[in-house]
Amino acid sequence: MELKPGYKNTEVGIIPEEWIASQLGTYVLINSGESPSKYQFSSCGIPYFKVEQLNNDSKYANLTPYRFLSGKTVPAGSIIFPKRGASILLNKIRILSEDSFMDTNLMSLTSTGDLDAEFLYYFLHYAGLEKVADTTSIPQINNKHINPYRVAIPPKVEQTAIAHALSDADALIQSLQKLIKKKRQIKQGAMQTLLNPYENGTLKAGWQQRRLGEVGNCIRGVSYNGDRDLFPHDTQQTARLFRSNNIQQANIDYRGLQFVNGERVKPKQIMQLGDILICMANGSKDLVGKSALFQSKDIQPYTFGAFMGCFRVIEANTDKNFIFYNFQTYKYRNYIDVLLSGSSINNLKPSDIESIEVGCPSLEEQKRISTILLNMDAEISTLESQLAKYQKIKQGMMQNLLTGRIRLV
Repeated sequence: MELKPGYKNTEVGIIPEEWIASQLGTYVLINSGESPSKYQFSSCGIPYFKVEQLNNDSKYANLTPYRFLSGKTVPAGSIIFPKRGASILLNKIRILSEDSFMDTNLMSLTSTGDLDAEFLYYFLHYAGLEKVADTTSIPQINNKHINPYRVAIPPKVEQTAIAHALSDADALIQSLQKLIKKKRQIKQGAMQTLLNPYENGTLKAGWQQRRLGEVGNCIRGVSYNGDRDLFPHDTQQTARLFRSNNIQQANIDYRGLQFVNGERVKPKQIMQLGDILICMANGSKDLVGKSALFQSKDIQPYTFGAFMGCFRVIEANTDKNFIFYNFQTYKYRNYIDVLLSGSSINNLKPSDIESIEVGCPSLEEQKRISTILLNMDAEISTLESQLAKYQKIKQGMMQNLLTGRIRLV
């Protein structure tokens, strides 16, 4: 392939002529953390980081409950990340905002001066720690992986320009994430008010308390044999199967579907518009009870697995959306938590769902309330679509800027 003018072919691929293909170890000092048993925890002092403190979405590692008064510190501006275990595969990479300690499961890279810290942060995110690590058994990274790792290094001024451009993209994404979080909090507050059947301790006029079993029924999911009854794709003899992972933040995620033998599915287990999909059993109690509204108009039949259930409204004078929003309240979550607290088995029965009491006004009022909440959801969905678009744009920027396909200087 003919090279574009101003580019050269190197062991790391085609890069601009001004860039250097070199070993990462040439540009950084490598440090590993020390055991916290050597230190005494304090309410003040220098921050100490463990892997779990890298779970936030920030570029910087700056929030930790652990502090020490003295010991070996890692300089501010250093890049830190996990050096062993599955956390490596999650790209938990952060920049230290101040001199800090870190534990034995973390590694740091400190620039020797010719490498911009933020440029290195974005490069490692783009490359992926798993490409640096030894992943043949338990993933791990040590000096022998970092030192010879080949990277494309632009001149320092271009590193800084690339880092600033990607930081601007991050700032836009983070502002949108904060707005979405705020909108969700506003919606949660609106639900607590609009769905509360009481005012000053008295049932509101025109409202009544009803058990869900009075307006519909809960159906348990399909039992099947994984070896015999699952297929790799849709056929005329299969139904699309929902499992717990298909419920994400009160919405149905259609990725990762399985396809189950239709002969295993009873007619009542075929989902209908307005059904509320529920996780009925899970190893994590926090996931039991999560729910989503089924709104697909796809002609392909959908069903749900044995650890799932669905609540189906059958009463004509009950709004399906209104009932669904009751599944998103703190009251519902507290009810599920109480049910599970007395058992070692994280499993709900259909009767547990049907016994839940909700406040029900007239059908007209139910529709008014659900319309307000649906509009809020639509606004949040629009913002989430924008967020996904900006995240995709940032990925494209990283691919082009960190390989020199697009130049900023």
